[in-house]
Amino acid sequence: MRNKKLPYHGYRFAPEIISHAVWLYHRFYLSLRDVEELLAERGITVTYESIRQWCNRFGPEYTRALKKRSGRLGDDWYLDEVFIKIQGELHYLWRAVDQDGDTIDILVQKRRNKPAAKRFFRKLLKGQCASPRRVITDKLKSYSAAHREVMPSVTHSTEQYENNRAEVSHEPTRQRERQMRRFKLMKQAQRFLSVHGVVNNLFRLGRHLLREHATTERFEPGRSASGNR
Repeated sequence: MRNKKLPYHGYRFAPEIISHAVWLYHRFYLSLRDVEELLAERGITVTYESIRQWCNRFGPEYTRALKKRSGRLGDDWYLDEVFIKIQGELHYLWRAVDQDGDTIDILVQKRRNKPAAKRFFRKLLKGQCASPRRVITDKLKSYSAAHREVMPSVTHSTEQYENNRAEVSHEPTRQRERQMRRFKLMKQAQRFLSVHGVVNNLFRLGRHLLREHATTERFEPGRSASGNR
């Protein structure tokens, strides 16, 4: 029987370097060229295009590992959507955060109608493997319609100002969108923001106090995926 190839098989650089580069790009407001320069300052010569490939290849894997480790998040879900422009066309970024402000999941879609809301609800339920205690949204009718069909037994609140937590959670995305001079493709936005949100959960103050090992093991997804310890 052939041995299964490790995720980093065929890569010239060590898993620690690759995971560190991916972490830098998704944690801070850095361009790929910024990460290239930071690595060069440490004597690591790698092109920004290679870093782009690393982020595309390993970012989703790290996200899955981090989600698996963190387990189920809070049982109060705050949902909101914000528009983003991709190649001049309006898209909508749907985001859910819990009562601690941690990102549960995101979904980039072209619409914000009932089918889009249902799709997002189902994605959240699948990812958390459980229903929430309460769902908080704005007064967009798509939420109410999807709620009645997908999770009718869950309390749904649309009180004014109660959803500020979700609305504020979009600010890092806006900052990153400006840094990247807008997203070029819907798939690119989905891939990047999925990783960006999960990585930033590790560095939220409340998360840090509750899970002290989170920041000390922030590079562990790379080592775990490669089979190295």
